[in-house]
Amino acid sequence: MGMSLDTELLDRWTKLAGPQAQAVGEDLVRRYREPHRRYHTVEHLAAMLAVIDDLAADADDLDAVRYAAFFHDAVYAMDGTDNEEASARLAETTLPALGVAPEQVAEVARLVRLTGGHHPDPADRNGAVLCDADLAILAADPAGYAAYTAAVRAEYAHVPDNLFRTGRAAVLAALAEGPALFRTPTALQRYEAAARANLAAEIAALTGE
Repeated sequence: MGMSLDTELLDRWTKLAGPQAQAVGEDLVRRYREPHRRYHTVEHLAAMLAVIDDLAADADDLDAVRYAAFFHDAVYAMDGTDNEEASARLAETTLPALGVAPEQVAEVARLVRLTGGHHPDPADRNGAVLCDADLAILAADPAGYAAYTAAVRAEYAHVPDNLFRTGRAAVLAALAEGPALFRTPTALQRYEAAARANLAAEIAALTGE
């Protein structure tokens, strides 16, 4: 499974960025294969790209959204680094050399930064597609959601349980407080109810309420 997924991702990358970008694609895939990652992996990237395909009609600049997906977790350090900011800066330094236009580079970096909080403006169609794709896992079936939460916990294995529970509950509560988790009509219809139920159950389990 593993290597074929890498090949699929590289194929998608070179279709997007051109064959001259092969080495950059290989570097990005290598990053998503770093051993400390349990959730922010090539599987997560592939799943996001599949959702972006489904939501393609809702984006204004689909290429920018796909570039942003490839870069959004390119830097994933567990040492307090602002990963979204570092990932956005990597896009800003990498994409110009591939011939991507400056305004598109700026849009990709803006989109990557949005994944830090997942609160795109109502009129932000590209941001809606990217954030909806990143959050689609929240609507997984019970087994898929359990695997997701276990993988997130494994990435934070160095954090004591009480601190993790408090921090994770705060992240989920911040997500849940908006009027909707999802912005695009397709994702709202397809994912919102299941994601709300999963979030409520996880928050209750974390807080003991």
